Amino acid sequence: MAEIIPAINVETFEDIRGRIKKIETLTEWVHIDVADGTLTPNTIWHNASDLLGIATPLKIEVHLMLGDIDARYQEWLLPNVARLVVHLEASKDSSSLIDKIKEAGKEVVIGIMPETHWEKTKPFWGEADGILLLSVPPGYAGQKMHDNTIEKIKGLHEACPSCILEVDGGVHADTIKNLMEAGASRFAAASAIWKEENIENAIGKLKNF
Repeated sequence: MAEIIPAINVETFEDIRGRIKKIETLTEWVHIDVADGTLTPNTIWHNASDLLGIATPLKIEVHLMLGDIDARYQEWLLPNVARLVVHLEASKDSSSLIDKIKEAGKEVVIGIMPETHWEKTKPFWGEADGILLLSVPPGYAGQKMHDNTIEKIKGLHEACPSCILEVDGGVHADTIKNLMEAGASRFAAASAIWKEENIENAIGKLKNF
């Protein structure tokens, strides 16, 4: 069964709070996108301190699409944040960044853009807790998956069978089977969940494709 993590990509913290409440009994994790307009063409919610005011049983994974991440990661080392996704393209010293985040007691996943070759993740296979392959240009939810995604997953999975591969972008009922067969096991899904009237059924459909 696929591990489905509902992804939240919105402009306001009130929207984040509302969506979290809708899925608290349906899943274990939530994926929150954060963007300040440096790695993305748009800006969405990215105020770390807001999370201090939210109480939820969900484990929070924060996808940091931010510039100067080597310094700014510290803002997100919050008690209710369990995992940080940091982009290889935004860090000057990813190995050191991974070490610092893990020393703080958090899981850390290395994220790569659609145009970044999977081989660039090799130095971190034994360090990071997973690799996130962003399969669409960063920023907006609801985009079509990049054509190279399946081949990237296959190549990475064959080279590192023990690596946990997470896909973010373009995940829906028509793509998840191929993504899982290629070697991915964790999926951040936004539009496939939030555009459906019945959220519980949408999550179930993805888990049992």
